[in-house]
Amino acid sequence: MEYLLYFLVTLILSTLFAMGGAGAGIAVIPVLHLLGIEFNLAKAVGLFVGFTTTFTSSIMNFRRKVLDVKFALPLALTLLVFAPIGAQLSRFVDEQIVKILFILFLFFSATMMMFFKKEAKAHYQKPWILAVLGIFVGLIAGLLGVGGGNMLLPILVLLGFEPKKVAVAVSFVVPFSAFTSFLSYASFVQMDWLLLGSCTLAAIIGGFIGNYAMHVKLTQRQTKSVIAVILYILAIRMTLTLIA
Repeated sequence: MEYLLYFLVTLILSTLFAMGGAGAGIAVIPVLHLLGIEFNLAKAVGLFVGFTTTFTSSIMNFRRKVLDVKFALPLALTLLVFAPIGAQLSRFVDEQIVKILFILFLFFSATMMMFFKKEAKAHYQKPWILAVLGIFVGLIAGLLGVGGGNMLLPILVLLGFEPKKVAVAVSFVVPFSAFTSFLSYASFVQMDWLLLGSCTLAAIIGGFIGNYAMHVKLTQRQTKSVIAVILYILAIRMTLTLIA
């Protein structure tokens, strides 16, 4: 029965997040952990869920030739290398510290979802900054078990990079870094394959439902506000669990 619960929770989250044009892995991780799943296992499942639900759009952007390969390459290479390293770091960093960082990331993601406007605050578009950000975001994303797109996209836009180019590049590179991070976690986590399969199937179904219902009743702006509230609640709930 618990796997049915995991399936239903992931299905609901994936549907809602797909309606908002976002990946559900960031919410699946804390929910699974609050339901009793070991934290690193929850991160591994969340990463694979994120990969399976974003891989198709990543390939589609590449095939439609809307991806600026020269722009995306520094991000892709650094994320692919450093996200798995960040995942391995989670073996040596105190889990309480990782959870605190994850809570801060939930608050950050919720705030970006609720209030972020795609407006440049600077004009610092040096190519090397992409590699530096890829290294930093890759390490943090791997450590926390997230794709990293929620960090990369607002930072690059604020630095003055063109929003559409950034969105396409990030949507292309993040699924692959999520998959390599998953493989890194799978090398040291006792994997529950039934849990992984249940959540992955739910995420795929939820993604289809959410994309189909994206323009029904709620606007994407309203949906993102609902998602932000959910992330705030999860962050507060994790905080209370830590200090209890």
